[in-house]
Amino acid sequence: MRWSKALIPTLKQSPAEAEVVSHKLMIRAGMIRKLASGIYSYMPLCLRVIDKVETIVREEMDKAGAQELLMPVLSPSELWIESGRWDVYGKELMRLEDRNEKHFALGPTHEEVITDIARRELRSYKQLPVCLYQIQTKFRDEIRPRFGVMRGREFTMKDAYSFHPTKECLNKYYKLMFEVYSDIFKRCGLKFRAVLADCGAIGGDETHEFMVLASSGESLVLSCPDDTCGYAATDDTAKSKILSVEENLSGELCEKDTPGKKSVEDVSAFLNVNPFNLIKTLVYKTSKEPVVVLVRGDREINISKLKKVLKDELVELADDKTTTDISGCEVGFAGPVGLKQKVKVIVDLTIKNMGCGVTGANKKDKHYVNVVPGKDFDVEKYYDIAMAKAGDLCVKCSKPLEEFRGIEVGQIFKLGAKYSKSMDANYTGEDGKAKPFIMGCYGIGITRTIAAAIEQNNDENGIIWPMEIAPYQVILIGVNMKDTQTVAICEELYKELKEKSIEVLYDDRDQRAGFKFKDADLIGVPYKVVVSEKNLKENKVEIQERRSGSRDFTPRDNVINYIQSKIYPLF
Repeated sequence: MRWSKALIPTLKQSPAEAEVVSHKLMIRAGMIRKLASGIYSYMPLCLRVIDKVETIVREEMDKAGAQELLMPVLSPSELWIESGRWDVYGKELMRLEDRNEKHFALGPTHEEVITDIARRELRSYKQLPVCLYQIQTKFRDEIRPRFGVMRGREFTMKDAYSFHPTKECLNKYYKLMFEVYSDIFKRCGLKFRAVLADCGAIGGDETHEFMVLASSGESLVLSCPDDTCGYAATDDTAKSKILSVEENLSGELCEKDTPGKKSVEDVSAFLNVNPFNLIKTLVYKTSKEPVVVLVRGDREINISKLKKVLKDELVELADDKTTTDISGCEVGFAGPVGLKQKVKVIVDLTIKNMGCGVTGANKKDKHYVNVVPGKDFDVEKYYDIAMAKAGDLCVKCSKPLEEFRGIEVGQIFKLGAKYSKSMDANYTGEDGKAKPFIMGCYGIGITRTIAAAIEQNNDENGIIWPMEIAPYQVILIGVNMKDTQTVAICEELYKELKEKSIEVLYDDRDQRAGFKFKDADLIGVPYKVVVSEKNLKENKVEIQERRSGSRDFTPRDNVINYIQSKIYPLF
């Protein structure tokens, strides 16, 4: 492609609304253009990268025996009501109504549609296992679209679904998909880590997220430093051994004045105790009834863990009125001793080893000191519902956990029979009886992977593409396009590179050399082939590597061999 004929609208300045590096560079490199909040047009340069990623995905999925299909973007509400997700999915589900007043959803994911296909087309155990996948546009009505294509309302995703006769069969295939995903991200030239994660609205028994390591990542991951252990999980899923703390409270239960002191920080400072001596009392609403949740003062509630304990996806902090109705007092002074209403109380494991602590007294400006769990308030059972954090001990090997940030680019799930049971999707087993499909689900954010690659591969000058997904492998630059010899050699090299199937962008614009070099660095093509009058006097051509910045001068006749030696070993 000649740059003079290409649509690559580069910009010198970053747009004001761009917050992260990938968003800034994708706009500056002319890869995307904003149409509306969270909605972007993919320009030619970006589409070339998308095609590269999709090709890698297809090759690896096909190698694993998966079959590609394409499902409708639009799906009827009846399917979502069958699965129980029409209400559970929340406001992120884009809903619309047709002229006949029938309700539809723009697919954020396709569990319902694929399960409908399976119950119609897969009849016998002899057809199992089977895995079907698609690469398609998805829609999610993000409350706050941001970070460019990393958190948009319209995006490209590969989603795959497998159907099995048994859990054992699913477990085997899940391991295969784990390896397939690892191979995909390796081929994309990315540094990544697979971590245990939360199943969220999709549901299921087990899931792993594939995280591209980047300091700008939205996800916080807790990881064991011991590679032989290998434990790693997102912070909303991570478990840990939380060390007990030395008690500095003892004595009989007594009430203390705490005028206007509501927060953990204020109460602990006022009573001259450590935050870990406090028992936080929080009220949550569920789809059925409110519950009281207790956790140590220096810890936060893990909402994902709490949802699993309560077996309810609709769990959120209660409003002030609900909290006041249950405690009988102003918000900030609630505690488990003497609640006004009888409600279910969920107690975190951190409280089990406290001995005694400080809680609200359910009276304005009052707290109890020396509250003993199990004595002063009932504890039916202790649960792991607290957020783990760096420094906690690994649940597998007891080494202190470390934290890093990552960008989620893929996730695999063991769905089990969640959708097949709710949607009555069955096959006929070997014994002639109807049985629900055991399902797996496997997603990769194609456009998100591209943004993550940029977050991991950039410098002050622009993008540094891994060779495997670069829009072009080589950019050919003539320093002075008014020099006839320079132009002649460029034209020869352009023809030779194309004949060898090397993806080349020829910057044939009549612009200053510095201008062209800046654009080349910005769009991140791995190698520059620079033709100049000065070097041609010695029959040499300069070749620059974008990542390392190294410069080599090779004879004109050796340029193709040199480039091939750099590119082909990677494939």
